[in-house]
Amino acid sequence: MDLTYDWAFPLPRTHTGVLLGNGTLGVMVWGGGNTLHLTINRADFWDHRGGKPWTPAMNYPAIRTLLEAGDEAGLRGLFETPAPPAGQPRGPSLLPLGRLELAFDRAATLTTATLRLGDGELVVRVELGGKQHELRLAVSAYDPVLYVELPDGLPAPAVRRVSAWEFVGEELKAISFEEPLMLDGPEVTGWVQARPADRPLCLGYAISGRDLWATALYGGDPDEAIASAGKMLATSAHQGANALRAANTAWWDHYWADVPVVALPNPTLSFLYHYGMYKFAGLTSPVGIPAGLQGPWIEEYQMPPWSADYHFNINVQMCYWPAYQGNRLSHLRPLFDLVWGWRDRLREIARHFVGIDDGLMLPHSVDDRGETIGGFWSGTVDHGCTAWVAKMMYDYWLYGGDLAFLRDVAYPFMCGAMRVYEEMLERDGDGRLALPVSVSPEYRGNAINAWGRNASFQLACVHWLAEALQQASAALGETPRSTWREVHEQLPRACVERHGGQDQIMLWAGTPLEESHRHHSHLAALVPFDVIDPAAPHWRNVVARSIDHWVARGMGMWSGWCMPWAAMLHAHVGHADMAELTLEIWERVFTNEGHGTLHDCNFPGLTLLGVGAHAYRDKEIMQMDAGMGATAAVLDLLAHVRRGVVHVFPGAPARWKAAEFKGIRVEGGFLVSARRAGGKVADVRVTSTRGGTLRLANPYGGDALVLTQGEPQRHARGAVLEIETAKEQVVEIVEAVD
Repeated sequence: MDLTYDWAFPLPRTHTGVLLGNGTLGVMVWGGGNTLHLTINRADFWDHRGGKPWTPAMNYPAIRTLLEAGDEAGLRGLFETPAPPAGQPRGPSLLPLGRLELAFDRAATLTTATLRLGDGELVVRVELGGKQHELRLAVSAYDPVLYVELPDGLPAPAVRRVSAWEFVGEELKAISFEEPLMLDGPEVTGWVQARPADRPLCLGYAISGRDLWATALYGGDPDEAIASAGKMLATSAHQGANALRAANTAWWDHYWADVPVVALPNPTLSFLYHYGMYKFAGLTSPVGIPAGLQGPWIEEYQMPPWSADYHFNINVQMCYWPAYQGNRLSHLRPLFDLVWGWRDRLREIARHFVGIDDGLMLPHSVDDRGETIGGFWSGTVDHGCTAWVAKMMYDYWLYGGDLAFLRDVAYPFMCGAMRVYEEMLERDGDGRLALPVSVSPEYRGNAINAWGRNASFQLACVHWLAEALQQASAALGETPRSTWREVHEQLPRACVERHGGQDQIMLWAGTPLEESHRHHSHLAALVPFDVIDPAAPHWRNVVARSIDHWVARGMGMWSGWCMPWAAMLHAHVGHADMAELTLEIWERVFTNEGHGTLHDCNFPGLTLLGVGAHAYRDKEIMQMDAGMGATAAVLDLLAHVRRGVVHVFPGAPARWKAAEFKGIRVEGGFLVSARRAGGKVADVRVTSTRGGTLRLANPYGGDALVLTQGEPQRHARGAVLEIETAKEQVVEIVEAVD
């Protein structure tokens, strides 16, 4: 990978900075004039106080009674906590840390920066006296260490320490934090930030010749944190820059060797993909901290919005979407280890909620210990969060084939999620199954009417669980529960009702999509849960009307992460041009001049959600979900699976006369490559990593030839080509020409 991208200074705000990271340590490189800013933080720098326990009173029968009675005060009393005691926070939150400022000669000017995707090194250019000088920056792939090589010929910069206390000190003081201890020792310069209930963190740096080394490490007390930082700095300096570069080069070489190769005629989408896969590595390293809303890139100037926590009603999932088609499944394991480590807590929540001992229930907003954050009742009871994480776990097996993980983690988690749903289901008068109380993520917010019968989002979750559990049971030799088959037969896959004289998918019973809304959850049966085939005769017209109605409601209340999901929906229903345009709009409206991904719009006119943010750019809300979603959406436009069938170039507009991709991973462990020439698919090449039946939507329409080394060529025909493969076999599919 020899691709590079350039930035031009000034990069005037923290979130306009170029990102460096390793999943644990994150650095945002920005600035202007003669001063380079290095905002530094860790993905696990938490204040853990203030989590909301799930009490026995927060049970499904009681919640249902309050909802049906319209008792908003009673409902809020269950979930919302009073103001905390003096000196205590309202809930857990990641914390701001601070930055280092490198001030060069007053006559110097920062000009450009070039990021080398191949090895993660950033080159920053400083002009002084008509000459360009280059700084080189890199974060270790393995340790929480930042390296800065200061160029010869450029006077050494003055280094200013700017702790987050300079911005949020009053807020921190109000919740019992003490001012950081500033350090000027011979081995460590920087500061130590103590925390009221957690270990102190030392951000320390040292300069050795023309090398600046920085780290952020914890200790049992301030002295231990300082000692740990000092040891890390000394070790790094002793091993030297060449050792760090060699280790990083090896790590990045291994990373890019697995990532699909993509060649697109659209430079915007090409950038979104390549810079996105680079950022994905720094967000979700297999040896790093599981990614929350912002990963390790927590700003210094404010308390992070929504605590930068783990939001499981789409945001964390979207952060990890590139792992699957992007062929980097190992990046999922830290998240799975974290969530599986919460299983006793999740089992207790399920016990309180529905009175069973074998269930698992995950609230939508938690810290890294699984503690519930906030009192948003509709999110807290959104069991789709649990199902969605179960899908991530099952897909890890489906894409990769790790049977031990399926047996030991994914299957038990799926069973636990389904058990909660089983307790929530009831029989209608005609004997069919129904979900009497269900929510659609964030629709109507936290209001007393933010629920209904048979929410389409929850129905998609239940159906996906029922199908996946039966498939997993077959793979493991387990006996499936009869309830899973009954769900397939007796529970609707979506809430379909007449609206405007035509059948379409509703939010829940009696409630069509009434307004523009940031969660496309009523369409989740299409993407991501794939329990409805939009081309099936029974569903074709219903889906088309539902998409039309969704389009009519428009983007007027969308946030940044809505857009990649929307692009995928368009790709799955055949709107290739709109899929491409949606990603282009996202890049234009929901990123800033440094390509930072924004929750709110960068300027007004498209959406009213967060419309005031354009006037307050010093308080930008950056989240990684949309950027990672856009990365995954590019891959999804090139290859995805619908109801077990692989489609190539399903979201590629007709004007893409030439395009190519190699090594996109899909369900079944197939690595798919394809080439388009003259506006048509020229060839498809598939490596079967596990063996099995490849089901490929016929890209040629007519007869195809299947070519396998050492075997005679054979014809395949039909709308879906079914091709038996052996493990590690490579199959090429080309058009049969008379």
